[in-house]
Amino acid sequence: MPAIRYPCQVIDVKDLSENPDKFRASQRARGADESLVDAIISADAERRAALIHFETLRAEQNAFGKKVAKAKGEEKQALLAEVKELANAVKAASADADAAQAKHDELLRIIPNLIVDGVPAGGEDDFVVVKTVGTPREFPDFEPKDHLEIGELIGAIDMERGAKVSGARFYFLRGVGARLEMALLQMAMDQAIEAGFVPMITPTLVRPETMQGTGFDVKHDAEIYRLAEDDLYLVGTSEVALAGYHADEILDFSGGPIRYAGQSSCYRREAGSHGKDTRGIIRVHQFNKVEMFIYTTVEEAEAEHERLLAWEEEMLAKCELPYRVIDTAAGDLGMSAARKFDCEAWVPTQQAYRELTSTSNCTTFQARRLNVRERAFAADGTPKGTRSVATLNGTLATTRWIVAILEHHQNPDGSVNVPKALQKYLGGLEVLPVL
Repeated sequence: MPAIRYPCQVIDVKDLSENPDKFRASQRARGADESLVDAIISADAERRAALIHFETLRAEQNAFGKKVAKAKGEEKQALLAEVKELANAVKAASADADAAQAKHDELLRIIPNLIVDGVPAGGEDDFVVVKTVGTPREFPDFEPKDHLEIGELIGAIDMERGAKVSGARFYFLRGVGARLEMALLQMAMDQAIEAGFVPMITPTLVRPETMQGTGFDVKHDAEIYRLAEDDLYLVGTSEVALAGYHADEILDFSGGPIRYAGQSSCYRREAGSHGKDTRGIIRVHQFNKVEMFIYTTVEEAEAEHERLLAWEEEMLAKCELPYRVIDTAAGDLGMSAARKFDCEAWVPTQQAYRELTSTSNCTTFQARRLNVRERAFAADGTPKGTRSVATLNGTLATTRWIVAILEHHQNPDGSVNVPKALQKYLGGLEVLPVL
């Protein structure tokens, strides 16, 4: 299969040109630059004008070539001189057209997805709580231990040797810690398979075209690990590989949405988190995750987003964790998402809800970049070309879940009760004992 082409079109420029106010409103809600909308409209006009000028001159050059072929003698010599001048003009027009296209493409690469109606405006702290499920556990009889202290007591987490081997924010999961993570991931994968997802073990190294196509800025994103010698990138989620899986393809949704559940190790530099969550495994450089990824029609995207959220909540219920669902504000959506819901579990020792899962509707943003389409049909069933599909993603389990499970289900001595749904994945183990 050939390599992915560079993104064909990042957003719907026709829609932006015809409805600039909604794109300006989206930028405003994100706290982003509204003038970028007008810059794109201007660049698109310049690109079109430059292309028309180039094609006009090239057509003139082709016609002139036929005239030269018929001429003789001095007339031909004079025409050849004009041909040379025209060739230079065509070359210059071609360069201008390429420059206009490059400017146009660069602007398109930096504008984020158009948000959907109803997304809260503002930044990280401007989310809206959709609902709260369960009651945070109180500890009237003993002072709760944090997940790292518990992890050390039951022999589950070794941060000291992780740092010795790999540096800060690395760790070993050992014994029941390793078993607990494998149990979580397997329970998530079983649930996904039951819901009709195809299980996938995905590559964790991808080409820059795939990373860029998914919506990550490979030039400026400090979160991404890059292997310069190979020009490959370590993914922070299997969403990246799964988004690129059908790049440059036309999909068939006659059997419904195409759903994949990817399991992989994930890597993040945590570049902007100096001094934050340095204790334990809340914010680390490497972790494992099961990620749901869906390709579907534009019309079905919102319904699929609701299903993704429901599947995430199902997993939280199986782990018997109190949590809340938040509607993430526009300025905290990231590049690709048009809407995102986070599920945050209560962490007793922090007296706060912390994100365990998120699910995003990326509408056609990633599909346009990666050229993933479906066949389009008129109302009477006649074909009318192709159109971009919608993509969505959602986390079903990850290493961070261990934090909430250990703290919420702890006993006074530091042992941990295993949620009932997880017990069969741990060989029937009901309690993670203190060593």
